[in-house]
Amino acid sequence: MPSIAPPCLRALLLTAVAAAALSACNRDREPAAPEPAAPGAAAVVTPADAAAPMSFESKTPWADVRLTLPDGLKAQTDLHARLYAEEVRRLRQFTEGAQGELTEAGADTDRPKYEKTIAITVAAETAKLLSLKRVDFDYSGGAHPNTLTDGLLWDKALKRRVGIADLFGKGVDLTILDQALCSAVNAAKRARVPDGASVTLGGKDFSCPRAVDTPFILTPGDTPGKAAGLTFLIGPYQVGPYAEGAYEIAVPAAVFRSLLAVAYSGEFGGRLVKVGDVTPAAAPAAVAQ
Repeated sequence: MPSIAPPCLRALLLTAVAAAALSACNRDREPAAPEPAAPGAAAVVTPADAAAPMSFESKTPWADVRLTLPDGLKAQTDLHARLYAEEVRRLRQFTEGAQGELTEAGADTDRPKYEKTIAITVAAETAKLLSLKRVDFDYSGGAHPNTLTDGLLWDKALKRRVGIADLFGKGVDLTILDQALCSAVNAAKRARVPDGASVTLGGKDFSCPRAVDTPFILTPGDTPGKAAGLTFLIGPYQVGPYAEGAYEIAVPAAVFRSLLAVAYSGEFGGRLVKVGDVTPAAAPAAVAQ
């Protein structure tokens, strides 16, 4: 009996040829497919558009939370992604905690819901360093809300955080900086509360903060691309009662320039526009809005 395979095979081949021809005729009417990446080329991912947006917001019956990040963070993709993940995790934990506290047995059903707002801004940037300021407004049902301010210093080339020990070098005696900070704190306190008590290093109730234990940010001056000093961020209760408020104290680089580590001494230059108390007016109210 003759085989039927060859005719079927010929029919299949003719069909394939016709389909290919039709595809070729319509190719100019179809959108071009994206070209594949070159061998060995890495895919480009922009955290601002993918893994790490510039803001986050959530509203529940128990808490309203919000995060804002600065555009100046976009270029530092590692830090951007890390900060976004850390802060969003913190805000979600806050919301979970608020739900637990406001729905627990016997809780006052008329209690207002909680609120937390984290705003991160660029304080200053030099060739090597990016300084960020973090303001955390928190209302958790107490007598009053709290606003805490912190700083983060980032080495752009090494892609890591820089602490005060890195900035000045381990084991460096910072007594001169501590004394300058203490003097500036007392000057600021006298301006706010003329009859208030002064503070000293190692005081009992309230004391002057030591630079090594105090959050700080780089502070720009009159020379672009350089930091003219450091601003220390001193929270409520640290140097006086809560009603006295927080302090932000700017110390010029001239005070500590000789103490800086060689790797970072070139990042400082110029003069501060203002020295001493540079606390923003009504900062907590602005953040709370």
